[in-house]
Amino acid sequence: MSPDRPSWIDPREYPFDSHYFTTPAGRMHYLDEGQGPPIVFAHGNPAWSFEFRNLIKALAPTHRCIAADLLGFGLSDKPWEFDYLPIHQAANLALLLDSLDLRDATIYGQDWGGPTGFSWALGHPERVRALVASNTWLWSVQHDWYYKAFSGFVGGPLGRYLIRHRNFFARRVMRMAYGDKRRLTPEIHAHYLNTLPTQQDRKGCWVFPGQVVGSSEWLASLWAQRSKLKGKRMLLAWGMKDIAFREKELDTWRAEFPDARVVRYPDAGHYVAEEKPAELAAEIASLLNG
Repeated sequence: MSPDRPSWIDPREYPFDSHYFTTPAGRMHYLDEGQGPPIVFAHGNPAWSFEFRNLIKALAPTHRCIAADLLGFGLSDKPWEFDYLPIHQAANLALLLDSLDLRDATIYGQDWGGPTGFSWALGHPERVRALVASNTWLWSVQHDWYYKAFSGFVGGPLGRYLIRHRNFFARRVMRMAYGDKRRLTPEIHAHYLNTLPTQQDRKGCWVFPGQVVGSSEWLASLWAQRSKLKGKRMLLAWGMKDIAFREKELDTWRAEFPDARVVRYPDAGHYVAEEKPAELAAEIASLLNG
């Protein structure tokens, strides 16, 4: 483990070696554990590679597990001058993944990890074997009142103020998105709060909500290419108590990818990897080994 790792990280929870990749906008932290066919874990807001620690522990004996922290999150740089737009976050992630020369890869996307991770899959379908979509999306929601309301409030002036000054997204929104809030213990929650200690560090966290609608053109462009993903093995792993991505969004995936395996977790919310890690790891292993 890196000697310069922050002291608040529990090495029993996160016993991994740190790696860094330099993008034009800053240094990106990532994990690269295990050997075998690669699995790329792509996170959303306000998460980082810590979210996938239990999946990595379970799957690293048979697979190479890669999990990057987007700029502005986790242990990556948080440059104030970067715009943190999802299209540019995806571009930086693509630079990292291209440098690793992946083949036969599985891409796991959760929340914004769907658009940012699957963007790379759309650009390199010949390198992708399977996809895991967990409470995420890949299309424009600019005409959906539910997301317009969320994006307008949390991504608007008041939401930005609360995130910058009160760490509102990591402190409150994350907790609300859990199905079983007991799973978000103070010790685990601290690993998300402590990565965003200052107002300046939270820019990525407050840019993302507004881009749920603000990046509609980019999201629509990704969905228009979805045929490139047809024929891939796919798992739809869905927390049914999620307040962000509901059964309606799951049904959109199912309609376009009718051969996907669908696993619903009735008592889980937005962060299935945190709430159902053992069950989810077993489903991913079954998807890849079946």
